[in-house]
Amino acid sequence: GPLNATTVTISPSNHYGESIVDGEAIVVPAPRIMCLVYTMADAHGNRIRAMRDTWAGGCDGFLAFSTQSDPRLPTISLEHEGPESYDNMWQKVRSIWRFVGTHYLEDFDWFFIGGDDLFVMPHNLKTYLASLVYKDGTDPVTKEYFVGRRFNAGGNDYFNSGGAGYTLSRATLRRFLENMDDATHCAAHRQTSMEDVMIANCLRHLGIHFTDTRDAKGRERFHPFAPGTHLHWKPPGPGQPRDWYEEYNREWGILQGKDCCAPDSVSFHYVKKASMVRHMHALLNFCDLNK
Repeated sequence: GPLNATTVTISPSNHYGESIVDGEAIVVPAPRIMCLVYTMADAHGNRIRAMRDTWAGGCDGFLAFSTQSDPRLPTISLEHEGPESYDNMWQKVRSIWRFVGTHYLEDFDWFFIGGDDLFVMPHNLKTYLASLVYKDGTDPVTKEYFVGRRFNAGGNDYFNSGGAGYTLSRATLRRFLENMDDATHCAAHRQTSMEDVMIANCLRHLGIHFTDTRDAKGRERFHPFAPGTHLHWKPPGPGQPRDWYEEYNREWGILQGKDCCAPDSVSFHYVKKASMVRHMHALLNFCDLNK
């Protein structure tokens, strides 16, 4: 759909466990979404500029958090506890949520975050989120949602993939802000790359759990790999090493081939080249598929 559409057309039955209603199409106001990206200064001229020139225009707000501020993009450099390194990603993400919650909490319904190698389809994200709250009869301002690609690393260790990006409703961000300095349950001083696991643990302590984001046919909407990887992925054969991706999805299984990905997919990870971001954006938005 149009990047800046003020309405979206939803199918509230197109959720896993629901029975599809043929021809269902309900027009509702599009929710307001802020998209957040964490990055480094050396990505400003390629990845971040490509995002800004393409899919970021579909978000109602867009900020990149980097090692250097540049209002032209825009990027913001934030101080955080510990060093600037991949192994301290959790502290960087904590500083992002604190900044965004302090300055933008009341301006948006939803907040999506991910890395600088994501390709996002904001219109699909808005449509999915609008459909979710319509189905549930809720409001993201007051209802706590934690939306993304759920993984299970074993036992009760559920989290949403940081690589695929995840979304907090305004109510969830508010609760997190109120509790983020809890060192015991929210790892306030932990230095680790596993920011997705850390925030999931904190939210789970607060009684906030992941949303199953599959469509009615079991196809995923948030993707931790690039499109081609998902299309061609196959489980390891006899005698081959175990695959962490298969292990993390064992509870739900992984659909293969063209069923890997929902037609209204939201995000793909490992889209690293600026040229590929622009190419995918052009294919999705400017090509007449009927010719």
